[in-house]
Amino acid sequence: MDAEHGRPRWVLITGAAARLGRELALAFAQAGWSVVVHHRHSHAAAQQLVAQLHAMGRQALAVQADLADAHRTDRLLDELPDEVGTHLHALINNASEFTPDTGWDEGRERLRRLLDVNLLAPLSLTQQLARRIRARGEHDPWACAVHILDQKVHNLNPDYYSYTLTKLALERAVGLQAQALAPWLRVCGVSPGLCYVSGPQTEDNFERARRVNLLRQPLQPAAVAAAVVHMVHNPALTGCVLPVDNGQHRLGLARDVMFAVDLGLAP
Repeated sequence: MDAEHGRPRWVLITGAAARLGRELALAFAQAGWSVVVHHRHSHAAAQQLVAQLHAMGRQALAVQADLADAHRTDRLLDELPDEVGTHLHALINNASEFTPDTGWDEGRERLRRLLDVNLLAPLSLTQQLARRIRARGEHDPWACAVHILDQKVHNLNPDYYSYTLTKLALERAVGLQAQALAPWLRVCGVSPGLCYVSGPQTEDNFERARRVNLLRQPLQPAAVAAAVVHMVHNPALTGCVLPVDNGQHRLGLARDVMFAVDLGLAP
């Protein structure tokens, strides 16, 4: 609840039904937020999460949308119930598609879809929120959008080529949107390291790869979620990107960590 006005503060989290999105939803609920749980096709998981958030004493609802559908994405905030949209203060652009390819692969349609989901949808949703905040006509210290990036944007390697391109573009958009949408909306970014099994990883590969960082410790998803909540709660933060990866991005791997550990390239 908004401690000053006794009203709920809502946050919309894309891709919230599973993995990091679910962790984010729980972290925001624990911090007192009501949560819009966006999903693409994970209806059952989204409803289970909504029920869990209700059990925590928080308001929550699930919304479905394919973020590659521009018509749907560009109207997503307008389609929220009035009592939610009126009190929507924060947006976490977490949803993304992670498709294996290289710089040699032909795949215009694949790249177009990744651009839609990983870049254009976050830009559109952020702009929609900024317009809503500006229309309210008063300073809102909670008004913030956070783009979930990837430590790869600080530590380039050619694996997952199209995915990396989209995340690089979104990382550049953090500062640009922070300038363009000021003073109404703060825009930040968080770059997580490896904290879930990804792509073709086996459990053995994952257990080895998740320790390839400066601290030699597995990255806990809760630590990433806590950093995102902190960014939203700190009214002085905007235009900045925070790597939350146990220092993984400082190792300078020539391949994605899941391949580096099997190729003997990881320190």
